[in-house]
Amino acid sequence: AGDGDCGHTHARAARAIQEWVRARPPPTDSAQLLSALADLLLEKMGGSSGVLYGLFLTAAARPLHNRSDLPTWADAIDAGVEAMQRYGGAAPGDRTMLDSLCAAAQALRALRSPGADPLSVLATAVQSAEAAAEATRQMEAAAGRASYISSARLLQPDPGAVAVAAVLRAVLEGLQ
Repeated sequence: AGDGDCGHTHARAARAIQEWVRARPPPTDSAQLLSALADLLLEKMGGSSGVLYGLFLTAAARPLHNRSDLPTWADAIDAGVEAMQRYGGAAPGDRTMLDSLCAAAQALRALRSPGADPLSVLATAVQSAEAAAEATRQMEAAAGRASYISSARLLQPDPGAVAVAAVLRAVLEGLQ
């Protein structure tokens, strides 16, 4: 939205995650990891992004209880997106973080295919998220902070959409 809040909020989250990882090893169980990250972001990130990421991670953790195979990860991403849409009130095309996240989720559904290569699927999801973030540059804001600002002043891609793509790229690079 042009005020730098999104960047500050995500930087605060990144610092909190770094401190958390330095202080103790993260849980190895997928559901516990996502739940712990949700709690951390809800407590430390702040802003509507912190709440939305918390909702996403909490919902994504549920399908991963007692299972963490690739198709279940696709289910988890879909559950997280659905929770974000339900509680956040935005949808793809509204010029929000959901534009990137939904594009990535669509690509991540390939994890349900037998023999799916997770890094290849994630790389495609990252590319989809980055393209969707860039596409927000041309969108009319219908939700989020940008919806309060004149479209003539919105010259950059949506910061939340860019941040989601950056987070996904960091996950990919970390896994590689």
